[in-house]
Amino acid sequence: MNPPTFLGAFAPRRIVVFRALQLGDMLCAVPALRALRRAVPHAHIALIGLPWAQTFVERYVELVDELIVFPGAMGFPEQPETDAGLPDFFAQMRARRFDLAVQLHGSGGVANDLLREFGATAQAGFVQPDEVERSGCFIGWPDDLPEVERYLALMEALGAPGSERRLAFPLNHRDRDEYATLAATHGVEPTRLVLVHPGAQLPSRRWPAERFAAVADNLAADGWQIAITGTAAEAPLTSAVLGAMTSSALHLAGATSLGGLAALVAQARLVVCNDTGISHIAAALKTASVVIASGSDTRRWAPSDHALHRVLADYPPCRPCMFRECPYGHPCALNISVEQVVQTARVQLALAPGAEPGAPNALHGDGGLTEEIHHAA
Repeated sequence: MNPPTFLGAFAPRRIVVFRALQLGDMLCAVPALRALRRAVPHAHIALIGLPWAQTFVERYVELVDELIVFPGAMGFPEQPETDAGLPDFFAQMRARRFDLAVQLHGSGGVANDLLREFGATAQAGFVQPDEVERSGCFIGWPDDLPEVERYLALMEALGAPGSERRLAFPLNHRDRDEYATLAATHGVEPTRLVLVHPGAQLPSRRWPAERFAAVADNLAADGWQIAITGTAAEAPLTSAVLGAMTSSALHLAGATSLGGLAALVAQARLVVCNDTGISHIAAALKTASVVIASGSDTRRWAPSDHALHRVLADYPPCRPCMFRECPYGHPCALNISVEQVVQTARVQLALAPGAEPGAPNALHGDGGLTEEIHHAA
């Protein structure tokens, strides 16, 4: 008889998972959350995350039961770095009397110090090589594994093996209705739709706007319908791309919710983007992509399907990068040429099911113009 696993012996009923990160990071944790839920189907699982993650919890109701908003702390740059909210937060966490606290935030260290203050009966997570021994189910940070596999390794140690490694982004009727309205309003033609997404949270992760514009112009000349996407806050960046273009494009920055953007990705033939959240959405929805990866650790973050998702990267000595702004002239971005991206995009589009380019530089099939079109003078 096999010995009981950690979860099997402990049978936690109240679990809290600490992962206060952005969209792409959360999507990469979905397989681990799926494995955890399968192992403890009747447990209440709470996520300690960033405020935006309420939409994540609502979308993945089968995996997570509630969001507890992390107040921020020193050393956690996703929010203002202050410990001011921690005493009250720790008191609230201890009052909840969780059976198990799982650290999925990162490699260990200060994240584990915070985890200890939650007051859970047992703890699990990762430890760094020089870290003090932690009581519970902790494993060494698997630095040589892709992001998805790292968190599945911890689930395996807990006794929650993951049989499904795929990402997932479930679309609901609201997402599909939003896409239908968007398509009717802007004249979206999915059989020849290419999304160009120039944004990323960190400037060091962004390929230059004028290069995205050149790629968009080349693909428009091939007969593809170009849509520039992004958040409302990224409108200055998406406008810079549009302003540098000589062909017309749909400007959809700020025009969608996250779910509406995902529904748009699901309909597109190709996504051209930086190594950011939308690349993980494309992977989850099995939409082909070309990802220009500036600064990031591609071994860790690249999509697992290397045929459907082509990652273009250069590797100067300073990579992987930990800077918000590159202090070295951004060689990892500048060494990826427009020609590389265009040629890779053409290969992907030639293989995309149902892809049908139209007339060169025609935003719509009839060649007409609407208010949503940008056309440089």
